[in-house]
Amino acid sequence: MLSKKLFDKVISKIAIGAISIDYWGTETKTYGKGKPYTTVSIKSPKVLTDIIRKGDLAFGEAYMDGLLTVPDEELVELIRLTDENFALINSSFGKIVNYKHKNNTKAHQLDNIQKHYDLGNDFYKLWLDDTLTYTCAYFKSPNDSLEKAQRQKIDHVLKKLQLEKGQEFVDIGCGWGHLVITAAKKYKAKGLGVTLSKEQYQFAQELAKKEKVSHLAKFKLMNYQDLINSTKTYDRVVSVGIFEHVGKGKHREYFDVVDHLLKPKGISVLHTITQQKELDLPAWIDKYIFPGGYIPSLRETIKLFPDYGMRVIDVENLRPHYALTLEEWLRRFDKQIPKITKMYDERFIKMWRLYLAGSISAFAYGGNDLSQIIFTKGINDNMPLTREYLYK
Repeated sequence: MLSKKLFDKVISKIAIGAISIDYWGTETKTYGKGKPYTTVSIKSPKVLTDIIRKGDLAFGEAYMDGLLTVPDEELVELIRLTDENFALINSSFGKIVNYKHKNNTKAHQLDNIQKHYDLGNDFYKLWLDDTLTYTCAYFKSPNDSLEKAQRQKIDHVLKKLQLEKGQEFVDIGCGWGHLVITAAKKYKAKGLGVTLSKEQYQFAQELAKKEKVSHLAKFKLMNYQDLINSTKTYDRVVSVGIFEHVGKGKHREYFDVVDHLLKPKGISVLHTITQQKELDLPAWIDKYIFPGGYIPSLRETIKLFPDYGMRVIDVENLRPHYALTLEEWLRRFDKQIPKITKMYDERFIKMWRLYLAGSISAFAYGGNDLSQIIFTKGINDNMPLTREYLYK
């Protein structure tokens, strides 16, 4: 069988870790050195043919369809093996069929965002923390609860913004609104949060009223690119987790908006996933999870700042924090599967487990980082000389 021979030839070359594969109940073979990370069961020779042709897209679909199985508790370990042997896997599979990534033009952004973020607040409430913060948390200790770590992240970002009473700022991609609302309560700052998600917008509006800060915390349902038409400028601009949705080759559009909004000497914080090299999203992620998304490398982001006269003040890598965040999300997701089953089918549940497990591996063993970049519009000599202000 040609597909099995080709597959076997590639997997025999893995240099890190080990894996056992059960080929449709007729043979189990172990590859690599040491104790296998897991045992994968492949139900049909067609799965191998598809993986050779379509790479990660075929792998993901086979897992979703039950044609490739692995013990739930070992799913991260399976993806760990592919991340640790990325060069081999990436160069060997998926080259026959060229996947066309989803468009991320302005006309497609609304649909792309709503496909992920408008699955329903009831869904996200099941496994996110009580602030519904869907970005990397900030752990001062591995034992911190997710709720505590997410509040610490919001505080960490706000400290980096150095907000003062009466100042005005924009939160690009505000999620469910807690950063804007916390800034209003803690700093008496006036914030505008923008999002393309109807579910997030409605939740944020209601929460601001509930917290009695709607006079300070404002929200708009809009594409962030339309902020380029604003006649108002702001003391601060922040974004947490939106830069990954801007799209490949479209980062100047983001900085055009920030440059337009930010006052001279203004401070901005960019919180974004970054990767080591400039690679497209895996086809499976683009098709099923984040259509039109792209994770920028740190170097392709940093190189844009001089073109806008922006001065980078600080870059912090929170990579381990995101691995911890995702581990907690997956644990909570698994705990809520009986309730999620009433909302979505088994294929959806497998899809999300694969997404969360794959993301854990990407941060723990792969090429993903979480970068927080502080920068100013022009020279600002009023910035603290050290980082001590962040830890008081």
